[in-house]
Amino acid sequence: MLLASVGGRRCFSTIVSLVLCLPLLPGTAAAEAECDAGAICIDENRVDDTTRLVVENLTRFPLTYTMRVRTRNMTSEGPTKVTRTLAGGETDIAFELTPTSSASAARYRYFYEWTVGDKNAEHNEDHLYRLPYAEGKSYRVIQGFGSRFSHTGLEQFAIDFLMVEGTPVHAAREGVVARVEEQHSIGCWEDGCGKYANYVVVLHDDGTTGEYYHLQQNGALVDVGERVYAGQKIALSGNTGHTTVPHLHFAVYRAADWGNTQSVPIRFATADGVIDRPRRGGRYQAISIPRYTRARTERRATLKSSGGE
Repeated sequence: MLLASVGGRRCFSTIVSLVLCLPLLPGTAAAEAECDAGAICIDENRVDDTTRLVVENLTRFPLTYTMRVRTRNMTSEGPTKVTRTLAGGETDIAFELTPTSSASAARYRYFYEWTVGDKNAEHNEDHLYRLPYAEGKSYRVIQGFGSRFSHTGLEQFAIDFLMVEGTPVHAAREGVVARVEEQHSIGCWEDGCGKYANYVVVLHDDGTTGEYYHLQQNGALVDVGERVYAGQKIALSGNTGHTTVPHLHFAVYRAADWGNTQSVPIRFATADGVIDRPRRGGRYQAISIPRYTRARTERRATLKSSGGE
């Protein structure tokens, strides 16, 4: 998964696979699986004249994929494009293809993209997030919600905090580390610089992800599969990827189609109270969130969903 950011702009792009099938022959066969990043594989299973495209999630986390198939002298039962979420370890038959004529070669191509998270995730809007840095510290917001420079559309609810490189980054919410990239040392402005971004992605219990970008080389302090708590130091900020100034890009996302993620509105607990719309130029002091506050928030959400409030 690649990420481009221009002052916080974030654009996911995963590997796009292209397969061209040879003329189908009777019998049973399985082509070598096409896999990406040790996370997702596409198997082509043939039984007689039917080809099944089977998607497998190799991770323990939910992944959302979109796949499109284009055919020649073949038909597909159902739509030719699907977007689905697979639980950890789950497999799914995306398409079943059959030739329309034995007189002509049957061919197909498929394209897919994916991202971590659940497209049906229901974010708890009452949840209070910590600011993603150390308690007692404050950093200037250089882009807030809806900033016209780049925080629009999918990135509407992202926040950029101005930070010198090496500033400790703390988890804004507890969850499980789903992806880590920390090998890069380059930050630049040109097209294609997004592939140099370092990041930590934390999967929350509701299927959303908290994502921390532009980290320092070797700046991840956690590993994939590790459970982290709100306030835990997880990384060091940097200036990697498509960026011009050292900063931390943070947002909470719900998986969408074609490897995209849609940011969702969140609220922060700060020394000045609850902030539900961080503004450009603002500085907000981080505080810890006592367990009883989290418990009250969770109980309130439960009551609302059951009609008891």
